[in-house]
Amino acid sequence: MAMAAIAQITPFDDIRTQLVEKAKREGGITHDDILAVMPNAENDIALLDDLMNSLMEEGVEIGQRVPSSSDLYAELDADMDGLDMEIAAEGGNPYNWATELIDDAGYQQALDTDDVVGLYLKEAGRVPLLTAEQEVELAKRMERGVLAQKKLEEMGDRLSPDDIYTLKDYVLDAEAAQEHLVRANARLVISVAKKYIGRGVHFLDLIQEGNIGLIRATNKFEYRRGHKFSTYATWWIRQAVSRAVADQGRTIRVPVHMGDQLNRMRRVQLQLLQDLGREPSIEELAIGMETTPDKVEHLMEISRRPVSLETPIDEDGDSTFGDFVEDTSTPAPADEVATHLLHEQLQGALNRLPSREAQILRLRYGLEDGRVYTLEEVGQTIGVTRERVRQLEAQALNRLRQSSAHIILRDYLYGE
Repeated sequence: MAMAAIAQITPFDDIRTQLVEKAKREGGITHDDILAVMPNAENDIALLDDLMNSLMEEGVEIGQRVPSSSDLYAELDADMDGLDMEIAAEGGNPYNWATELIDDAGYQQALDTDDVVGLYLKEAGRVPLLTAEQEVELAKRMERGVLAQKKLEEMGDRLSPDDIYTLKDYVLDAEAAQEHLVRANARLVISVAKKYIGRGVHFLDLIQEGNIGLIRATNKFEYRRGHKFSTYATWWIRQAVSRAVADQGRTIRVPVHMGDQLNRMRRVQLQLLQDLGREPSIEELAIGMETTPDKVEHLMEISRRPVSLETPIDEDGDSTFGDFVEDTSTPAPADEVATHLLHEQLQGALNRLPSREAQILRLRYGLEDGRVYTLEEVGQTIGVTRERVRQLEAQALNRLRQSSAHIILRDYLYGE
């Protein structure tokens, strides 16, 4: 396993311990801190996910350090004077693990989507991959444009027309450089989004969310740190896509941290299935996840998705799942008719009583508005004492017992 191969160099527990201790000292860690101890993280995304989940369980805050622009105006001034940019010499292809994705025509044919997806895949494959040197060059052009924009905002009125023209040209050049960097890495977005197909979000939406993450990566990439852009971009793309799946993939939204735990449970479950040759028990899953069986049962309960009542049952689609679900909230037709007849009989019996006695019974037994009134409340309503209300209530009930109506009403009471 790739996870074991990396663990031979920097064991998982040692990496986690280093980052936890750093977080305790500095109040948190950044993505750059993670990449510093896992420079080849993009080669094993599962290990990176496990590490992130473990750090979250430890309560470690993971943020992004804001790039510093101090002491860089001098470099910008030098560029304005005609100084050529220096391009860092870094060898190697940052996409060795994903280069065959777009070129694989069978992959495009296998996608069960519409023609728009195929067109996007074909368009992404037309832009050649970038070398490390080209990535650094584009990053420098973007940085120069950011600084030029800041200088225009801060010193616009004090600059000469030539300087303003040059600065605006740098801003436009930075936008073109960012677009080039994004388009050249579109296949990386597809590579990540492909792994989330079938989780409730359309493939095109996954690509769109991944592109948003890719744009964030281009804005935050710091070429001076020496990291490959693919490592940096993979993190932001996966963050954007996984967040979209968590927010949009289910009818009932599951929090992001809970979705990460569900993904980890599925990976452990699949690994145990391969190792044991059978479905693992809850206890075995708990051991594999280093948690309790109760928590595993809770995760399994959350992982169950609601079934639509409109789900077809047969091939013709004439019957749906809702046709076979009992509606316990609606009374049976026979009971509803019986209740309606009982209401009519009660109203008829009460109408034979004096109006004040009938009103007292309606208020005392909730026949007026569904609320049962106390003796004192009834007395305040009709203007008598609570003792007089009690006497009138007893008198009214005695009248009903002596009338023929009690025989009919008794049938409803005993269900005869």
